[in-house]
Amino acid sequence: MLQRSPLYDLHGTRGAEFVEESGWLLPAHFGDRATEYQAVRSQVGLIDLCHRSLIRFQGPDRVSFLQGMVSNDVKSLAAGEGLYAAVLDVNGKVLADVRIFCAEDSFLVDLWEPLKEKILDHLNRYLVADEVEIVDLSGERGILSLQGPKSRALLERLLGTREIPSTPYGHRIAKIDMTEVGVVHATHTGEKGFDIMIAADSLPDVASRLEEAGRSFSLRWVGRHALEVLRVEAGIPLCGVDMDEENLLLETGLDHAVSFHKGCYLGQEVVERIHSRGHVNRKLVGLMLDGKDPAERGAKIRCGEKEVGRVTSAVYSPALKRPIALGYVARDSWESGTRLTVHSGSATLPAVVSTLPFYNAAASLS
Repeated sequence: MLQRSPLYDLHGTRGAEFVEESGWLLPAHFGDRATEYQAVRSQVGLIDLCHRSLIRFQGPDRVSFLQGMVSNDVKSLAAGEGLYAAVLDVNGKVLADVRIFCAEDSFLVDLWEPLKEKILDHLNRYLVADEVEIVDLSGERGILSLQGPKSRALLERLLGTREIPSTPYGHRIAKIDMTEVGVVHATHTGEKGFDIMIAADSLPDVASRLEEAGRSFSLRWVGRHALEVLRVEAGIPLCGVDMDEENLLLETGLDHAVSFHKGCYLGQEVVERIHSRGHVNRKLVGLMLDGKDPAERGAKIRCGEKEVGRVTSAVYSPALKRPIALGYVARDSWESGTRLTVHSGSATLPAVVSTLPFYNAAASLS
């Protein structure tokens, strides 16, 4: 049976059309995906992220346990700070990407819900003598996200400036009216953004309050279709789509998910060996394509007659007015400016390797 957000009924009253995605029934759009896209790029969009899971780690060994299980430096975090990391297998391949938030006496780990059971099994397999309690908060909390250049101004109206974290993955406890929420500095689109973690039974009230406060900022609900375009323009890989258990972490370009100084963790030997050698054999890159239609996922990428990679995500970019894609390309073909072809169905599309992100919010204002 498909899972639904606690806001499913509210989305229906807002004109949502739904799409099945990895066991969830999610809003595809709210009637006008172009307007939803533009709201995030110019004003503020509101996104339901209740298909993500939260897991709490508590106990005296929580720091050392997580430090040995993820690719980034958990030990360096103070309360109110956070980071992005990956959970790897012993071969340095990606099981999941996660966000980790440090509180006074616990860590909160956020990840894509369809990966939750696999990751919980993986972590519990290595939990032997450690005094750590792992608590699955699924169903207890949901996440809404404000994305766009007006997202901070909207939150300031509701919370005041002192309650808003200013550094990436920084987080604070605040109140919207009388409801306690967690506010996280986070982008999913390349724009300014904030995630709001809310008790599940308070989600409809908080969503309505955000809608009310957002009217003067032209706030719009944003569905999966517009979010996919925003994500690819921002060059953000999606676990299960642009990376999975077949990908080495350093192939994904997520260098900010790795600490090369923290010491031992699962998969670290492979990551260090690749880092010291200086390269992987393929890498996730951006591709700018000719034409009007996006390539198919899985389309072959060729340099001359030689196949050098495959497309993982592709959209039409309103910002660039052309199709763009993410895909893995072999080392001798990944330099920016390299001319390739993408073979999508019966079409052969000229393509050029591009640096990521395709769209930079700060650059667009200059």
